[in-house]
Amino acid sequence: MFWRFFSFISFQLLGGVTGWYVMSSIHLPITELTGVLAGVVLGGAVWFLMDTSRCARLLHWLRDGNTAEIALRTGLWGEVSTRARRLIRARENETQESQHRLQDFLSALQASPNGVLLLDANGQIEWLNQTAAAHFGLDPQRDLMQHLGNLVRDPGFASYFANHDFRHVLIMPGRESTPARPVRLSVQLYPYGEGRLLLLSSDITAVEQAEAMRRDFVANVSHEIRTPLTVLAGFVETLQTLPLDDEERSRCLGLMAQQAERMQSLVNDLLVLSRLEGSPLPSDTEGIAAPALMRQLEQDGRALLAVMNPGAEPLHQLVFESLLSGDIVGAPSELLSALGNLVSNAIRYTPPAGRIVVRSRLLPDDRAEFSVSDTGPGIAPEHLPRLTERFYRVDRSRSRDTGGTGLGLAIVKHVAQRHGGGLIIDSTPGKGSVFKIIFPASRVRLPKDLPASLPAAPAASAPDPASSRWSQTTGS
Repeated sequence: MFWRFFSFISFQLLGGVTGWYVMSSIHLPITELTGVLAGVVLGGAVWFLMDTSRCARLLHWLRDGNTAEIALRTGLWGEVSTRARRLIRARENETQESQHRLQDFLSALQASPNGVLLLDANGQIEWLNQTAAAHFGLDPQRDLMQHLGNLVRDPGFASYFANHDFRHVLIMPGRESTPARPVRLSVQLYPYGEGRLLLLSSDITAVEQAEAMRRDFVANVSHEIRTPLTVLAGFVETLQTLPLDDEERSRCLGLMAQQAERMQSLVNDLLVLSRLEGSPLPSDTEGIAAPALMRQLEQDGRALLAVMNPGAEPLHQLVFESLLSGDIVGAPSELLSALGNLVSNAIRYTPPAGRIVVRSRLLPDDRAEFSVSDTGPGIAPEHLPRLTERFYRVDRSRSRDTGGTGLGLAIVKHVAQRHGGGLIIDSTPGKGSVFKIIFPASRVRLPKDLPASLPAAPAASAPDPASSRWSQTTGS
């Protein structure tokens, strides 16, 4: 400020001296005084014009906003421009940092497994992540600033959005929900700011399915155990209260033993399933020879036939074709349990005089296939996807008559998945079914004296056009 005052006085003194010097040559006192005053005024005017010009340059620089240029270097206005430039650059840095933090925040929301959607005070979409776009069938670019109520037309959501009562969670179907594959969303709106709304959505389909499976599982287990317990309790009461001869007592004890065995089978299968779900995956250091596995299956299958029809000809023609040499890497007990369940089911559900073929073979891509085909009643297409559900039965009365627990195919599916394989079911109603377990090449260990790939066995005949096919692969 001192230099600004000094420059102003200097310009006036310089103007006054110049005016006096010019007028002194005229040798008139009044003229010299007038020259001094005129010089002082002229010097002040020149200083004011220069100062105004510098100020105008500074204002122009501030309006332009180009901080890379330097408006002024010296003087008061130079100091003002320097400090203004520093403040502007500091604000620009703060703005850039805020933008980076905002982008990081939006990136975090974008990576969220839940849907996030921001609405303004008018219910228009300000921002949404890809998960919310998938949940509601929206386009993150096209649908910005569109009213959410015009885009999500579900009646339940429309009522929830219109009532402005956001204290509870709304459960609604997802955009891609179908009767065959339902999708359930959990949606809740949270007010924030000046009338704005935050919408959070999550896909709870798996949670609801797990809860439904849990309820069904408890109900089915309770039902399956209650029936034999009721029978046992009834016969115990009969034995305690009624005088029975030896034949009647023997009959009651036989039926009680049958129901106790049924409960024992159910408990054993439940324990097997629990062990499969809670234990680590089978190691690759143990395994079982495929021919030995087929021999054990044949022995168990023929023993079951003998039990079902003691002292008479076998009910079915049972054929075993072992076309696979080498080992299947995995847990022998699990492999025997899964394949034994398939053989047992075929024997139990095939009508008398049927034909059951159990085959093992090496596929061209070095995968191993174990198949069990029968000439039973077959399975309708609508039942195939649910066959591996626990306690699911196509015909409940027939299943109980044959002694099934409804857990066999669930065990087969888990064993196949634990060994990296899959379960495939082909069935033609009225003609029979084929159940196949296919193990990956990594689970097949061929003998050292065999080539890398054995000639493939003859391909199975193509399924009838009316047949149905269903597969359960790893991870599904």
